[in-house]
Amino acid sequence: MFNKQTVRELSDTYGIDRRVIREQLNLYISPAKTHNPRPVHIITDGTYFGERKEETSWCVIVIRDAVNKENLAWLFTKTETTYAYSLLRDELEALGYTILSVTSDGFGGIRAAFSGIPWQMCHVHMERLVTRGTTRSPQTEAGQVLLALVRTLYITNSGTFNNRLDKYIERYRDFLNEKTVHPLTNEWSWTHENLRWAARSLLRHRQYLFTFEQNKNIQKTSNSLEGHFSHIKNVTSIHRGLSKKQKERVLHSILLASSIAPTQEKLDEVV
Repeated sequence: MFNKQTVRELSDTYGIDRRVIREQLNLYISPAKTHNPRPVHIITDGTYFGERKEETSWCVIVIRDAVNKENLAWLFTKTETTYAYSLLRDELEALGYTILSVTSDGFGGIRAAFSGIPWQMCHVHMERLVTRGTTRSPQTEAGQVLLALVRTLYITNSGTFNNRLDKYIERYRDFLNEKTVHPLTNEWSWTHENLRWAARSLLRHRQYLFTFEQNKNIQKTSNSLEGHFSHIKNVTSIHRGLSKKQKERVLHSILLASSIAPTQEKLDEVV
């Protein structure tokens, strides 16, 4: 799996019929996750497989130790929900883990599932949300300034950022509140609706953008987990045609290895 070998390659290498190899793979049972309960700062997210438009999609939700880059728990589910994240939280806490902080994207279900625990909004996802409203090449001054502002998240502090955000809203309030009246229906809509949405999104998340200032171990982004997901997608793309059940077994083994580039020591532990 980690060397990206197909059944055909294994058959040629070991001189074994492909049907026998498939039978052996189907008989393989991955070991259970070994836990070391402790206080942890986590990052969490889900990644999807299948086609959403064709309603064949499903996902795996992962909770990862942000400091040690260890996958602690994961769950295969149809879609991300508050309930799914709550199940993972309950599982970890029942094992004896103490969750000190959570870093994730802006999905409200995560914040609800980990209620009572400091939550950090991922800076990368925050920039993506704003960019969705401004585009990468804003044509208006207000859009250009808002995009430039959100890109300072990585290099500034809460006091400076919030001061700049307040000044932005004060300066461009009238522009953001402009309305367009449609002559045929006499109805109105926001003239700069996408930009207004981006600014409101930034205001809505501002209180969660600098939670990391409370503790240096709180991660500003979920990049570690996103990189891990990219590795997973690269591996599974080699083995096209896997059934959902087979792919779940492959994913379980990769997640059990717990690192973006598994060391031989970790692979030996899994196998």
